[in-house]
Amino acid sequence: MLPQNTLSHAHKMKLRWFVTLSSLPLLGVVTAFGIMPQTDAVSHEQKSVVEDIALPASAIAVGNATTFWRSERIQRGDTVAELLLRLNVDDQAASDYLRKSKAAEGLRQLSVGKEVQAETDVDGALVALRYLGNDANQVIVERNGNRFQTRILPALTEKRVQIRTGEIKSNLFAATDESGLPDPAANQLSDIFGGDIDFHRDLRKGDKFTVIYEMNYVNGEPARTGRILSAEFVNHGRAFRAAYFQTTQFTGDYYSPEGKSMRKAFLRSPIEFSRVSSGFSRSRFHPVLNKWRAHKGVDYAAPTGTKVKVTSDGVVSFVGKQGGYGNVVMVNHQGHFTTVYGHLSRFAGGIHKGQRLGQGQIVGYVGMTGLASGPHLHYEFKQSGVQRDPLKVALPDGKPISAVQKEVFAETTRDLFGQLDTFRNTRIAKLD
Repeated sequence: MLPQNTLSHAHKMKLRWFVTLSSLPLLGVVTAFGIMPQTDAVSHEQKSVVEDIALPASAIAVGNATTFWRSERIQRGDTVAELLLRLNVDDQAASDYLRKSKAAEGLRQLSVGKEVQAETDVDGALVALRYLGNDANQVIVERNGNRFQTRILPALTEKRVQIRTGEIKSNLFAATDESGLPDPAANQLSDIFGGDIDFHRDLRKGDKFTVIYEMNYVNGEPARTGRILSAEFVNHGRAFRAAYFQTTQFTGDYYSPEGKSMRKAFLRSPIEFSRVSSGFSRSRFHPVLNKWRAHKGVDYAAPTGTKVKVTSDGVVSFVGKQGGYGNVVMVNHQGHFTTVYGHLSRFAGGIHKGQRLGQGQIVGYVGMTGLASGPHLHYEFKQSGVQRDPLKVALPDGKPISAVQKEVFAETTRDLFGQLDTFRNTRIAKLD
C-alpha cells in the first residue's frame, strides 16, 4: 500500500500550482527524453542520431504546461508501489493496473538498474509510463480515459563502427582491457593473427594494435560486439594487417593487403590467453613420476574449465580416458596430421568419435585428469604419427584470394586498410 500523504488537500493544491506556475518560463524549451515516441515502423532510410544532453540532476522534463516527466531506475527489492512513489505517481488506478494486469507484468519483472520514465499531471495522476523491457522492446503504458493500455514497440537496432588502439605492457588481455576493446573482439584479434604471432611467447612490451570493429546497439545502448572489419598488430616492429572480405554469399575470411589468407591450416594454440608451463622436450623431469622422460607436447597452464579449441578442421578419432592423458580428445586432420588434447576436466557436449569439427570448435575444458600435478592442457601435434613441436613447426597457409576476386577485394578493402593508416598509433574511443 502506498504511504499516506499527511499534507492537507488545500496545502497540496497550493504546492502543485506553485510548481506549475514556476514551470511556465520553460515553455518553448526543446527537451530531450531518454525514450522518444516511436511509430510502429521505422524506415530503413532513416538515420538515427544519438546525442547526450547534460541536464541538472534536479531538472524535470516538461511535456506540456500541465504534465511532468520523471525518470527512476529499478532498485533491488523494489515493489511497484515503491517505484511509483519515487516517480511522484499518486494514482490508485494506475497502481492497481501496474501491480495486477498481465499486460504490465514486464514492469514487475524488470532487472535491477533498468530505467523507467513516468509522465504525470499536476495531481500526480499517471499519463504515460515508458521503459525498455528485458527483451529490449519498448513498452509504453498510456491512460485512455479511466483505463490503461500497454503498447509494445520493436527495439531499434543499429550498427556502429568503433576503433580501439592499445599497447602491450604485460599481456594481450591486459592491453585490450585497458584500451576498452570488448572481450569478444579481443578473442577475434587473437584468432586473426594467431597463425603469425604466438601470443604466449612472441609478445613484447611496446607491441601495438589497432582494431576497427562493429558494435551492435539496441535502443541506443551497446548490446553485442560484432565482427572485426580490419586490424593491425605490430609485433617486434613488424606490422601484420588483415581485413574481412566476403568471399561468397554466406562465407568470408580475413586477408592481408596482398590477399594472403590470415587463416593457417592450424592455430598455434588451442587456448586463449594462457601461458606455456612446459614446452616440447626430449628430456624433462616429470613432476608426478619424479623421473626424467621425453615431453613430446606442450603444456598450457590455465584455470580448470577454460575452453579448449580444436586447432584445425578434422575428424574425432578418440574421445575418452587413456592412461596418463586422463580425459583426452584426439583429432585427425588432412590424412597425415593428428592433434591431442589431454588432462581435460570434461568433454564438450555431444562430442563423439567420427564427428567432424571446424577450426576453433570447442572440444573440452581444462582439467587435471590423468598424470597431472595441476590444471593444464597437454597438447600434441603429430605429423605422419611423429610428435612435432607445435610452437615451431611450419604451419601450412590457408587459401589466398582467388585471381577472379582480386580486383573486388582490393576495391572493397581499400578504405579499411586506409583507416588503419589514419589511426595507427592513435588511441581514440570510437568512430561514429
